[in-house]
Amino acid sequence: MKFEENSYIHIYERGNRKQPIVYEPADWWRFVLMLRYFNDEYSCSNFSRELEDLRKSDFRELIDWPSCWPKHKPLVGISNFTLMENHYHLLLRELREGNITKFMRKLNTGMANYINTKYNQVGSLFQGNYKSRVVETDNDLMYLSVYIQVKNTFERYPNGGMERALKEFDKAYSWAARDPYTSLGDYAGERNSLIITKDILSELLPTPKKYKEFTEQCVLREDLVGRLGKLILD
Repeated sequence: MKFEENSYIHIYERGNRKQPIVYEPADWWRFVLMLRYFNDEYSCSNFSRELEDLRKSDFRELIDWPSCWPKHKPLVGISNFTLMENHYHLLLRELREGNITKFMRKLNTGMANYINTKYNQVGSLFQGNYKSRVVETDNDLMYLSVYIQVKNTFERYPNGGMERALKEFDKAYSWAARDPYTSLGDYAGERNSLIITKDILSELLPTPKKYKEFTEQCVLREDLVGRLGKLILD
């Protein structure tokens, strides 16, 4: 699929037959690392071995670019991400025509090979091709950002999921901002990772306080899912 340069795209991919795509913490962390190391024009010939050498256990640390690799040239801008047990969401910016397609091919192939090899599985990890929607307006971009990295993450909130998260919003928001498997921390002032490029969102919602205030408005006082309509790809 072709996207115009500098357009923002909501990407959604889920497991085959809605089955899990990650099983244990190491799998979740592997996905995060792939977002960093696969987002480059360079493709390492033995990514798995070099990844193990470079792996860090604390997401708050910056994920260094290997000095032995060519200078980093990202394929896409990654504005938001959230990983769930059986699916994931991305908000990507097309830097050059065709690059989202290249990046998604690297990401999905890498995850499928990793999971199938580790767990001695065969067949497709994902349910067909990923779904995508172009984000047309700045307003939609802001709401979609909250949907991806807050609403979805709240569904994983311990001992109650979304229902409990809405009842104790401040506590749930702080928990989600520290969660390593969503990009919210980059907007909530908890970290400044090398995965995320905030670009226009940092202009629309320039401070952690403003992002939280907008989030609270979206999830407590508005119909977030209804407002986004066809941009929701579940």
